[in-house]
Amino acid sequence: MDIKIEKTTTPRQKPQTDNIPFGSFFSDHMFVMNYSDGHWHDARIVPYGPLTLEPSAMVLHYAQEVFEGLKAYRTADGHIQLFRATENIARMARSCEKLCVPPVPDEDYLQAIKALVKVDKDWVPTAPDTSLYIRPFVIATDPKLGVHASSTYIFCIITCPVGSYYPEGINPVRIAIEGREVRAVRGGTGFAKCGGNYAASLHASEIAEKNGFSQVLWLDGVEQKYIEEVGSMNVMFKIDGTIVTPSLASGSVLPGVTRKSCVQLLKDWGYEVQERNISIDELIDAVKSGKLDEAWGCGTAAVVSPIGEIFFGGQDYTINGNKIGPVTQKLYDTITGIQWGKIADPYGWVIPVC
Repeated sequence: MDIKIEKTTTPRQKPQTDNIPFGSFFSDHMFVMNYSDGHWHDARIVPYGPLTLEPSAMVLHYAQEVFEGLKAYRTADGHIQLFRATENIARMARSCEKLCVPPVPDEDYLQAIKALVKVDKDWVPTAPDTSLYIRPFVIATDPKLGVHASSTYIFCIITCPVGSYYPEGINPVRIAIEGREVRAVRGGTGFAKCGGNYAASLHASEIAEKNGFSQVLWLDGVEQKYIEEVGSMNVMFKIDGTIVTPSLASGSVLPGVTRKSCVQLLKDWGYEVQERNISIDELIDAVKSGKLDEAWGCGTAAVVSPIGEIFFGGQDYTINGNKIGPVTQKLYDTITGIQWGKIADPYGWVIPVC
């Protein structure tokens, strides 16, 4: 793929702090490519700025769009690398299929990410626990009203330097179990990374935040009985020595890249990992009986986030004394160690950029 590069003449100001707010400062450039007449074309890196859309653009009315999230990491010797980017590319292809969006060819997608990160390599931060967040997305651009798939699209990638996703950092978070509203349903778009899923979560999340919770723990949309995921993360529990995480079989849970990495590591460390339905009753019983040793969320943004308290049925339940557990800590240290090049990568997860 031939990528035209137009560099900015007015560089943006970088954040002057190591504690960088997540998703607030954007780098100098963005990658853009168009789709029309059945193919992707005009790949270019241009200065970060507004996209031009018709008010009738279909994405604005029917939410035909998909996106991804991954990071670039600067190692101690100054090199920059990606973590499992091909998994994000494959997941976006599955999201595209569900939303009737033409997928970006895998090789072009990876080339675009690498090229943009190289152009904005000075934006990859050096402070501990910081990285460059990468947000690829595709939006439908046909200027038409009518519920059908668009014939034109924009593929865009923007980046931003980030610190910890949660203000708590690696400290345990407090979450509320949502028993009324649902995020996704069987047969819907829950497994796809698209904006509609997140829009559906906002109301309950806003209420939870006002009540002092960091996230909402969602239950299934059919029986509102089985645990699915925590806000922007997958969720895992260590119950009586066994790791339990919600199954992906229903199609209403996002197949997280960090989740997949955690499962691989845990199995290699000798843990039994069960990917199955887990009811809220089973979880509460495990807390009451003392069998729930640890709980954590996992996702690209936060990596691994320990859960210290859950709120359900008007009652708070404390997990592991509201402290990070040894398995949670080991997962965090191992994944971030590989991401920042502090420890060896035996899986081939790292993709060098420059």
